[in-house]
Amino acid sequence: MNFPTAAKLPGLAHFDEFLVNARPWPELSGFARFLVEFVYFGVKEGRACLFAGLFFLAIMVIPHQGLFGIPRYDVLLIIALAIQGFLLWARLETLDEAKAIFLFHVVGFILEAFKTSGAIQSWSYPDFAYTKLFGVPLFAGFMYAAVGSYIIQAWRLFDLRIRHYPSYWMASALALCIYLNFFTHHFIGDYRWYLAACALGLYARSTVIFRPHDRDRQMPLSLAFALIGFFIWLSENFSTFFGVWRYPNQIGAWSLVHVGKWSSWSLVIIMTFTIIAHLKHIKATIHVPE
Repeated sequence: MNFPTAAKLPGLAHFDEFLVNARPWPELSGFARFLVEFVYFGVKEGRACLFAGLFFLAIMVIPHQGLFGIPRYDVLLIIALAIQGFLLWARLETLDEAKAIFLFHVVGFILEAFKTSGAIQSWSYPDFAYTKLFGVPLFAGFMYAAVGSYIIQAWRLFDLRIRHYPSYWMASALALCIYLNFFTHHFIGDYRWYLAACALGLYARSTVIFRPHDRDRQMPLSLAFALIGFFIWLSENFSTFFGVWRYPNQIGAWSLVHVGKWSSWSLVIIMTFTIIAHLKHIKATIHVPE
């Protein structure tokens, strides 16, 4: 496990280590234990959301007209790159993790380019930017990368383990079908709910084990997917409210993002989680000489 050296950032150097290797308190019980674990859970969640939180803050505070003559979308790209660079420099993120996050950026950007194309136009990025490609500002991929960053960091901080994880080929096939359905439903029908039913069946026995403080806790993996999807749906409402992008029904005036998007984000989480689980599995099977 790599942490920043004390010569660089002594505060951050020990913070992750403090969270992961917290001193056991076996004597804690009842409400006191609940309170301690609740606080640790919240702090770890906040730390796991560091990239997403800073990026989301930038979305809210950067004015519509941009900064210093630089369009807003370009400013957001600069900020996203700066945050990513800082996490690498501070060793709060490893190079392997950054590579995985870049993969999510590419996967997300391809989807964005398709969804905003002239034939589809599921949503749009109405503002001008120098860093637009196929009508999509390059910062948009970082919104998907932020989801991947959160899961990667949470996996380490909470020491995640999965009990009864389905076979990798079945999980991969489902994740691929989920991704393809985001494209194909415009032409051959939306099979989202069939895929959701398959996911519920596939992960019915799967349990995620996590450690808020010094004891393992667990919950159904499907519930974790739904909860993360819900909070992303809330974030999407804030983002559209601040006009970062707009759905067709929000052009004249803002309205709540349809609750059906919650299911879409939950499916995205399943896809993202599958990629990370597979990357970790592959890395674990590769022998790295000392």
